[in-house]
This record gives sequence, structure tokens and C-alpha cells, in this order.
Amino acid sequence: MIRPAARVALGMVLLASPAAAQPAPEPAKTPAPAASKAEPVKSPAPNAERVLVIGLLDKVSSETGELTLKPGETVRFGKLRITARTCEASPPWQRPHTGAFLQIDGPVRDNTMKRLFSGWLFAESPSLNSFDNERYDVWVKSCAMRFPETGPRTIVVGKSSGRASSAPKSASETPVAPPSN
Repeated sequence: MIRPAARVALGMVLLASPAAAQPAPEPAKTPAPAASKAEPVKSPAPNAERVLVIGLLDKVSSETGELTLKPGETVRFGKLRITARTCEASPPWQRPHTGAFLQIDGPVRDNTMKRLFSGWLFAESPSLNSFDNERYDVWVKSCAMRFPETGPRTIVVGKSSGRASSAPKSASETPVAPPSN
């Protein structure tokens, strides 16, 4: 058992020793940009090229509608004013997810327009973040956007590596089927 005074002295020595023995940290070095001939990273469609489709229902008059919007557009449905800010869709090779950021304005008791909703609505799970209104329902149906066909890490299957023809050149290059059991 270490006496309390010895424990304090030992702690002070241990705390002071590493500070004197450690070198000063070097400033972080920023790597120089490498000159590469790789193609630039392609991103999905710009916001202006996306097309959003929303479904609408007026619960009082039973009127339904489907509106096609581009981000930034504002449309009217009944007494609502709907502005599409953006939409997103997952690429075709991933599990489907579609969402849109909408701002919905409507009249309040004194007939002034007020923001009733501002947020993301999702096509695959409409109850996750829904537009709750006693008269209207608004939901996302789709978001059309294009994705690049190739990127810097794309592997093209069946493409030959520098040869003019993909046919085998000799018998040693002929593919052999595995033996069947």
C-alpha cells in the first residue's frame, strides 16, 4: 500500500515526465493535388433538371390531382400554394428511395396565407413525415433525375483491356468450363 504523500509525489512525477519527453507536434501537412488523367467525378442531375410528381387530394370536394413540378416552381391546388424546393431519388442500382422538400402555404382563420408545412415528404413511407391538414392530402409520387452511367470507380464487365478484339487469341486463352459432377 502506497502512502498518500508518496502517491501524490508519484502522480506529479508521472504527469511531469511525459510533457518534457514529448516533441512538439508538427503542423498538419496538406497533400499536394495529384495530377491525374482520371475523368472528373460526375454527380447526379443538377437541381434544375429534376422533375417531381406529387399527388393531391381535396377531402371536402373529393377532387384529386397530380402535379408535375421542377424545383423552384410554385403551383396552386385549391387554396394551397405548393413550392417544390428539391427532390431526390436513389440510383437505379440501389433500393428505391424518393423524397421531396416541399413548402406548403395555406389560409388561416383570418384568411392570411401562412406556412403550413416545410419539410421532406417520402414516397416509400408517406407516414414518416406527412402533411397533416384537415382538408388536403399531399404526397410524393416520383422524382425523375438522371445519374451518370460511369464514374471514376466504375468497372465495365466484358470490356477488353486494351486489345482490339475480345475473342481468344490462342488455345491457351480459350475458357474452360469446370468439370460437372
